[in-house]
Amino acid sequence: MSVNRQQDLPACVRHPDRPTGLRCVRCDRPACPDCLREASVGYQCVDCVAEGSKTIRPARTVGGARAGVKQLVVVPVLIGINVLVFAVMALQAQSVVDNQQSSVYLYGTLIPAAVAEGDYWRLLTSGFLHFGNYGGFGPVHLIFNMFALWVLGRDLEVALGRVRFLAVYLISLLGGSAAVMLFSGVEDSTVGASGAIYGLFGGIAVVVFRSRMNPTPVLTLLGVNIFLSVALPGISLAGHLGGLVAGALATAALVYAPKTSKLTQFQVWSCVALVVVLVALVALRVSVMDTHCVVTTTVGYCYPV
Repeated sequence: MSVNRQQDLPACVRHPDRPTGLRCVRCDRPACPDCLREASVGYQCVDCVAEGSKTIRPARTVGGARAGVKQLVVVPVLIGINVLVFAVMALQAQSVVDNQQSSVYLYGTLIPAAVAEGDYWRLLTSGFLHFGNYGGFGPVHLIFNMFALWVLGRDLEVALGRVRFLAVYLISLLGGSAAVMLFSGVEDSTVGASGAIYGLFGGIAVVVFRSRMNPTPVLTLLGVNIFLSVALPGISLAGHLGGLVAGALATAALVYAPKTSKLTQFQVWSCVALVVVLVALVALRVSVMDTHCVVTTTVGYCYPV
């Protein structure tokens, strides 16, 4: 009797050899238990579940990135690049402390007069170089900056997404270099990732305000670091503040962008506009800078004409 009843049942649409008395509440097709998934009301077949998932917008972070992506990529890569460059400088100079004698440092450090002579790559390469004798304690410059990059970057990369985070980092680096060009002496030399890292400070602050979180901890930490930038000798305050402003503006353009179908386009063009403004400021400074820069194999000398 039970065998006849099973034979009278319709077959599962995905498994014709399985009679079933169950049906999908959405399409009403017969489906076996293996092909059904629990829904808010009843059970739906796997085909209807897959079709319905296409109409559900994936969750997004405050910066517009896909939510739930926790694995860091950009931050470890940036740390690795900085460490690798420092190792190359130490090998070239045959010293971890006196690495300013390396050719990487010589032709990568940011000297406004050298930029005016056409070495525009220094605006970016300087952000990946670090003093070996900063404070007289070996690679402490690198260690401090990489620790800050890890602490700030791991949260900001998740909040913004990998590409957006990298854009904020590079715009911050360029903003710090532009500020050095505008407000430092033509012979001053500047290196370090601090400008980009201060941009991450600005980015974190903007994200905290946008998310309506308590801003006191990040603002306190930022205030302490700005105080140290003023109090400690040999630190480029212009580079730090320039990176801070550029990073905050870039992040604001990302997290306050209108949530429409053209969100990504708005974010891209906002970042491009920031880059254009920074490049224009550098070009304006170069146009009024009257210098002559001579770079030798041991040190760069820049002489105002």
